[in-house]
Amino acid sequence: MIRWMVVAAMLLLGAVQAATADVRDVYTVRGIDVNEQAASLIEARERAMAAARVSAARTMINRITLPRDRSAAGGVPMDSALASRLTAAVDVEEEVAGAGRYRGKLSVVLNPQMVRAHLNSLGIPYLDTQAPLALLVPVAADGATADMWQRVFPERSSGALVPYVRSAAFGHTAFTPWSDLSGEALSQGARRAIIADLQGRPGAWRVILSAVTAGGSEPLGATPPAATMEQAMASVSLLLDEGWKEASIIRDSARTEVNAAVRYTSLAEWNTLRSALVRSPLVSDLRTRAVARDGALITFAYAGDEARLRRDLAQRGVAITREADGALALRSAASFTGLQ
Repeated sequence: MIRWMVVAAMLLLGAVQAATADVRDVYTVRGIDVNEQAASLIEARERAMAAARVSAARTMINRITLPRDRSAAGGVPMDSALASRLTAAVDVEEEVAGAGRYRGKLSVVLNPQMVRAHLNSLGIPYLDTQAPLALLVPVAADGATADMWQRVFPERSSGALVPYVRSAAFGHTAFTPWSDLSGEALSQGARRAIIADLQGRPGAWRVILSAVTAGGSEPLGATPPAATMEQAMASVSLLLDEGWKEASIIRDSARTEVNAAVRYTSLAEWNTLRSALVRSPLVSDLRTRAVARDGALITFAYAGDEARLRRDLAQRGVAITREADGALALRSAASFTGLQ
C-alpha cells in the first residue's frame, strides 16, 4: 500500500510539472513582426525589442481577460516601461540586421507573477489556466473543401487557452460520434474532440463548433462570417478562448467544500482523475484522505455551482454522479458511459 501511494504521488508530481509547462505556453507570445531603423544597428535592435515587448504585453492582457472586464476598468494602458516590467525574456525566431535596420520575428515570454499582480491592481479578473487538450476535427460538406480547411490549421496550437492537436484523419462529419474519434484523441492525450464544421463560401465562411466527449455532443457556438479560411481559423481559436474564459473566470471568493469518492480501475485512471481536478480553475484545496486500489476519498473546494463544475470536469473526461447516500462520486466518463 505504501509503495502504491508513493507511485501515485510521483505521477501527481508529473501532472504538476505539466501544468507549469502549460503556464509557460500561455505566457509566451510568438511570431511578433518587427522592423525598426535607427542611427545604429544597436539602437534599431533595442527599438525592435521594446516594440515587441509592448505588442506581447497587449496580446497577453487580451489573451487572458475578457473585453467587457477591460472596458469596465477603463482599459489597460500599456507603455514601454510597463511592458518591460511584465517581460521575462525576448527570444529571436528570425532576424535580418544591417545598416541601422533590424527586421525579424521575435518571441516574448511574459512574467506570470507580474502580469497577475498588474491585473489584480486594476481589479480585472483573468484566466491563465488552459482548457483540457482537444482533438480539433475540421470538417466540410465536400472532400476538396474539407482538405483545404484541414490544411489551414497548424498541427498543434500555440499559446491558446484552449489548446488542440489537429486531427490527421479524413472523412469525418459534423455528426461523427466519440466512438469514431476516441482512438485518435486518446492517442494524442485528448479526452474530447472539437468539430469545426466549415459552412458558406469564399468571402463568407462561417464555422459551427461542437464538443464531443464520451458523454455526448455539446454545441459551442458559431463564428462570424470571414472572408478567408485563414480568418475563419483565427475566429475558431478566438471563439474557443473567449468561451473558455466566460465559463471559467472566477469573480468572487465564495467556495463550496465537499467530500467525494473517486472510483477507478487502475493507478493510471486514478492519476488521470486527480490530474483533472488539479488542472481545473474551479477547484482548490484538494486533499486526499484515503487511497485504496479501486477508490479514494478526497476533499476539495470549488467555485461556482455544481453544474459549472460538472461541465468543466466533463471536458476533462470526468463524470460526477451521486452515491446512494447523496455524496459526490467521480469516475472516468468513458468507464461510466461504457465508451472508449
